Amino acid sequence: MKTLKNLFFLVALGAMLFSCKSAPKEEKIPIGVQLYSVRGDMEQDFHGTLSAIADMGFDGVEFAGLYGNSPEQVKAWCEELKLVPISAHVPLVDMLADIDAVIKDYKTLGCEYLVVPYLPEEFRPGTDKFFETVDAIAAIAKKVKAAGMTLLYHNHDFEFARLEDGGYGLDYIYAKTPADELQTELDLCWVNYAGEDPAEYLRKYSDRSPLVHFKDFYFEGTKGADPYALIGLEGEQSDAPKTIFEYRPLGCGQQDVPGLIQAFKDAHSKWIIVEQDDPSMGLSPMACIKKGFDNLTHMLCCGDCCKDGKKECCKDGEKDCCKDGKKDCCKEADGCGKDEACCKDGEKDCCKDKADCDKPCCKDKAEE
Repeated sequence: MKTLKNLFFLVALGAMLFSCKSAPKEEKIPIGVQLYSVRGDMEQDFHGTLSAIADMGFDGVEFAGLYGNSPEQVKAWCEELKLVPISAHVPLVDMLADIDAVIKDYKTLGCEYLVVPYLPEEFRPGTDKFFETVDAIAAIAKKVKAAGMTLLYHNHDFEFARLEDGGYGLDYIYAKTPADELQTELDLCWVNYAGEDPAEYLRKYSDRSPLVHFKDFYFEGTKGADPYALIGLEGEQSDAPKTIFEYRPLGCGQQDVPGLIQAFKDAHSKWIIVEQDDPSMGLSPMACIKKGFDNLTHMLCCGDCCKDGKKECCKDGEKDCCKDGKKDCCKEADGCGKDEACCKDGEKDCCKDKADCDKPCCKDKAEE
């Protein structure tokens, strides 16, 4: 009888433990930076800039040129600084000229992804060469896949021009080539500027968007003006009347960053890539990406920074996100976005005072 009672107890205990099994811990989202954001610094001091980026806390980098350095040297620097060489933006004309050399260089460096970053005006939707260009990208994608890498296409807003069938040029690019050969690198700034909901558009390409550009901006006026003049591309100047348009550090503009983070998770994406094409708010390019990184990590921290009693999101005592043992990731002077992002369904009391969550993550004044 005693043996039967012990057996019954063990079975009951096992059932109880199984039913109370805790949910798996959510993995940390790695954050990279597109080095075009700090191109002037890269040109002056490549290694020093990478070192400063590592010190900021970034996990990886996306290249936009090697500035005369060899792939072997850049790989060694990334290993030294513990930065993942995630990907590289390579002009389409360079890929068309010698894709084998491009693959060799960036595979040597250790990049998993190659990215078509931009289409010159003569190759865009609405031109005679657009469909020919899409076929060329598809051919490149096959070669990149055969080499054990993945080709991505990075959009601006001009790919949202309508084709004769009524669909977007961007959707045609992705429809033309299988997902296992060509994947997306959606730039959520340009998706928004083009008039689409960036969160929903990212979800549309779930499981096909390993890298996502998180970029913030401020826009006021009509979209008749040409925003590309701001990113320093020759031949893109326009006589059209200018509007107020500027890139902002992530969390300081008009993007719903908490909403984009949720869409990123829903789409099963792998890397958030911070990008700011030009500095603003009186800050240097390096200061802009640091502010964007700090704001992003602050938002990612909400509700989870005291998980298991550990200060998982507090680095070197810089952020007191677990003050007095509470899930208090919102500081008095630095909110973490909208109330529903911080205290979702009332499940997580990550803000001591819910009113704090209505404060922007950084203020618009440059001196702050």
